[in-house]
Amino acid sequence: MDLITSAQRDDLFNHFARDAFHLELRDDYGSPVEESPYARWQRGEPDDCSWLDYWTALMRRVTAAGRTVRRVRVISEPHSRYVTWEHSLTALNQDAGEDIRWLPRHRLPEGVVFPVGGNDWWLFDDRLLAVGHFDGSGRVLGSEIVEDPETVARCVALRDQLWEIAVPHTEYKP
Repeated sequence: MDLITSAQRDDLFNHFARDAFHLELRDDYGSPVEESPYARWQRGEPDDCSWLDYWTALMRRVTAAGRTVRRVRVISEPHSRYVTWEHSLTALNQDAGEDIRWLPRHRLPEGVVFPVGGNDWWLFDDRLLAVGHFDGSGRVLGSEIVEDPETVARCVALRDQLWEIAVPHTEYKP
């Protein structure tokens, strides 16, 4: 399987026309960009969040052009430390134009099936998937590009189902 880097995946935001959607299914992520800020947060140290500047600038540019960026974060309750930290930062994503919702695992519809091996994915314009792959410790390995119409259709249907029942960030109280 061929994987693209996180930078190559981020470049997809320069090419979609209408909607980008991210399904997040993990309670912990191992991202090199987040390691130091997350460690500082765990120690109770302040963070100016400048490490997020690239992403928030990209999101501002994309959403200012009239395109939408949405996420559903499927999470366990009680939260992992990582999800607690992630929740504390989500207002920054929203201020940049993303629309983020939370869905506790216990509220998932009975029998829900996660396509693409239960991996996270970005869906661009209901036609292209960037499926995240991780190593055993949760570190991001890269994304696999999938354009198979049947797989994409399953992801579109799941997105629509979960979006309707997920709780908007401003209403979700951990």
